Amino acid sequence: WRACPPDVWRACPPDVWRDGPPGNSRFLRGDEMNSCERFHAVMNFRPFDRLPLLEWAPWWDKTIERWRGEGLPENCKTQEEICRHFDLDIYRQDWLRPIHPEAPQPAHHGAGLIADEAGYGKLRPFLFRMSEKWPVDPAQWTAWAKDQARGEVVLWITLNGFFWFPREIFGIERHLFAFYDQARLMHRINQENAEYMLKLIDRVCEFCAPDFMTFAEDMSYNHGPMLSKQLFDEFMLPYYRIVIPHLKKRGIWAIIDSDGDVTEAAGWFQEAGLDGVLPLERQAGVDVAELRRRYPRMRWIGHFDKMTMNQGESAMRAEFERLLPTARQGGFFISCDHQTPPGVSYRDYQLYLALFREAAVRAAVTEESR
Repeated sequence: WRACPPDVWRACPPDVWRDGPPGNSRFLRGDEMNSCERFHAVMNFRPFDRLPLLEWAPWWDKTIERWRGEGLPENCKTQEEICRHFDLDIYRQDWLRPIHPEAPQPAHHGAGLIADEAGYGKLRPFLFRMSEKWPVDPAQWTAWAKDQARGEVVLWITLNGFFWFPREIFGIERHLFAFYDQARLMHRINQENAEYMLKLIDRVCEFCAPDFMTFAEDMSYNHGPMLSKQLFDEFMLPYYRIVIPHLKKRGIWAIIDSDGDVTEAAGWFQEAGLDGVLPLERQAGVDVAELRRRYPRMRWIGHFDKMTMNQGESAMRAEFERLLPTARQGGFFISCDHQTPPGVSYRDYQLYLALFREAAVRAAVTEESR
């Protein structure tokens, strides 16, 4: 599949995927895949040996503090070290931020940095900067590219999206008014952000093409999107249509990162050309089976209800059973629907992983299961 142009295998109908492209025969025999092969097989609705054992988000610091006293070794300090301790698949993320570290800091979370065009002009020298080592670290990406080429890791980048980034610099409340009161400035911000994204994608791809990327948006809350479809179409859709073709040309899957109930907004993102959504928070009322019914070619990551993780084996097993029918269809990566909360003990998490490993194999798409 790596030799096959992305636009070919993405457009290929499922009945052709079932036979697999040239060189896919060992997958169909049930041989073990490496991390990259497994990721792309699931993304392409093609046969896979098991689901990835995936933690897409770092654990809460308070969760790790608790686990330190319950058996987590002291030498497990980074997210990757903890993943390796638990024998999880390795997914490496690089969040390429548009605000330089030397920029002024907001007074408090959600306060923002600007109020108007003049404020944006003052902040602008700290935005969208590119240097030899920032925000893309050549040494890091050189090493990562070698690991990806061996199939050992899945690589992804995160970019601050067209809802997230204006909110970050306006502040939460002022941002929502800006759709009406400062439309010209909103368009300027998103146009300049889109142009910066193109440069970042090209820079990273000097080393290798990430397997996927996420647009950080958090555009929904527990009752749906925070803006109307009309505002989405005016202020966000044009800029996705600048960036998405650039990603597809590189063979990079594009995923939206949005908390809350994304059931309605998922269709908007699909129209914009995005490939999927994470983390599908169960507490917000999201149902992956309904999402699959509405948007059959979208991909999903997450959705395991974190609130079951300290309720014992029966509750966690029932949650995996809820997710397995969709997982068997491909295009769905089971994972915690956000960071594992500190109410989950080290032993709870070990039980969760044991059940996850069992479910990951049971979900496997093979020629026999088709």
